[in-house]
Amino acid sequence: MNQLIQADVISIDSVEAEAAAFDLAQRKAKIYASSSLVPQHYQNNVGNVLIAENMAMRMKADPLMVMQNLYVVHGNPGWSSKFLIACFNSCGRFSAIKYRFTGDKGKPSWGCIAYATELSTGEEIEGTEITLAMAKAEGWSEKKGSKWKTMPEQMLRYRAASFLIRTTAPEIGMGLMTDDEIRDSTRAQIVEGSRAASLDDLAEKLEAPEADGEPEDDKPTLDQLLTDIKAHLAEAEDVAAVDAIEAEFISKGLDPAAAKAACDERAKELE
Repeated sequence: MNQLIQADVISIDSVEAEAAAFDLAQRKAKIYASSSLVPQHYQNNVGNVLIAENMAMRMKADPLMVMQNLYVVHGNPGWSSKFLIACFNSCGRFSAIKYRFTGDKGKPSWGCIAYATELSTGEEIEGTEITLAMAKAEGWSEKKGSKWKTMPEQMLRYRAASFLIRTTAPEIGMGLMTDDEIRDSTRAQIVEGSRAASLDDLAEKLEAPEADGEPEDDKPTLDQLLTDIKAHLAEAEDVAAVDAIEAEFISKGLDPAAAKAACDERAKELE
């Protein structure tokens, strides 16, 4: 009998401790969300901050550092490449990542292999060879504004490192891709077989009556969404903020192609 009572007390204490921990995390999240120092996709978004706090706790990292390096691209979370590399280099299980270039510089055969040494065994571990030919075949270098065209060596290093980390120690990045990988792998949606010349042209193409009659009163119209996204984009200070705005307005009902057209214009201005 005493054992049952003791078990119930422990169970209640555990629930209370969990509730208190969640309450503390939520209060901390509200403070972070009210700060202008966190990226835009965390501002006034307690839920996003709570998720970032949870990831920081599992990684034994500072929450603010995680938030500043965890981006939301087209609705998908992704690490900055430099942060992921830093986590691998400081984990204590491997040497710092080094790079070996192959092929002819500037040619399709030009590639990069990231490698490191496992400290416990002394074994050298290599990642996948990433080449410019692969970047073209996968469509990474064909996208508008692609960094593969302006800084190919840096992109080869980043992509080779992310492949090495994901195959050798995926737990470090929790299985997430890097933000540049998500950008490269995302395909623009096409409207009527071709991209609109401008956001205004695209708005005309998308303007159509609702299938079931008049839109609901509380549902924003296309014009309202376009006006709102332009206002938000005007305040965006970097490409990561632009990507967050794009994901936000797609979730609000703005056509993905319209959102991308608006965000591409702003991203180009920020480059």
